[in-house]
Amino acid sequence: MKKLNIIIGESASATPEIIEKYDFISVPFKIIWEGSERLEGENLFQKMRAMSKIKITDGPKTSQPSLGIYKKAFEEALTTAEEVLYVCLSSKLSGAYNSAIQAHKMLSPNQKEKVHIFDSLNADCSELMLAIKARELSNNGLETKDILEKLNILKDEIKLFASLETSAWLEAGGRIPHTLSVMIDQMQKIGMRPILMIKEGEIKPAMLKMQAKDPASALFKTLEDLSKDIVSQGKRCRIIITHGDNYSEAEKVKNAIEEKYQGKIIIEFIGLIGPIIGAHIGPGALICCLTETD
Repeated sequence: MKKLNIIIGESASATPEIIEKYDFISVPFKIIWEGSERLEGENLFQKMRAMSKIKITDGPKTSQPSLGIYKKAFEEALTTAEEVLYVCLSSKLSGAYNSAIQAHKMLSPNQKEKVHIFDSLNADCSELMLAIKARELSNNGLETKDILEKLNILKDEIKLFASLETSAWLEAGGRIPHTLSVMIDQMQKIGMRPILMIKEGEIKPAMLKMQAKDPASALFKTLEDLSKDIVSQGKRCRIIITHGDNYSEAEKVKNAIEEKYQGKIIIEFIGLIGPIIGAHIGPGALICCLTETD
């Protein structure tokens, strides 16, 4: 029997390869989008692009796993491991954490002691980075209580930032008002791109990047700023990049990083933004998370 099973949500944007590499268990979320089967496209982002050509009115909605799904996941995970750790999407962005807590209450007293639910206060690739760190700490022999202590520190230190192709999907999902959406899109047309960041568990506008003609330029400029103190001390950074079905833009960032930093910034992987976050920020977006590596 394994020492620790780690559960992640679909919100963590983990590829099948990453799930296998780090031995994760992934819990699915729900995507509710009536009529999407009539739209052309192989993934959520391609369907969103197809919809935008018509008119963005009623885009995809997301819903956290049910109590029953969580309870079953916890119980099944305990059949192959002594303890279970669920690294959860920020409680300020979703009801997933609350659902997991309620499901935890439905477990037997013995099971409750062995199942730990961690509110990452992060999302997408930074949520995933915390789960990766948890697996590495477990593999190094740390007890679960010690892993949780380290994750509580890291969740405040890790940085997640994003650059959007358009703010229309945030507006369509009710995340920002129409006036702000128009203002953002007008700024982007003249090379001023707002950067969104996770702050205290919420996604908020954080800074404005000048002379950034596209999401890739804005993301790289932000990475330069956020990694400066770490790199200047001779330390290395570790990042994950996710994209809204625009791998070529993500690759631009990758190439720029490799050219400038030459091993000082390690790219864990590049993957597709998961549907849970992607449904709100739309196609063409780029997300990056950054943390100091050991």
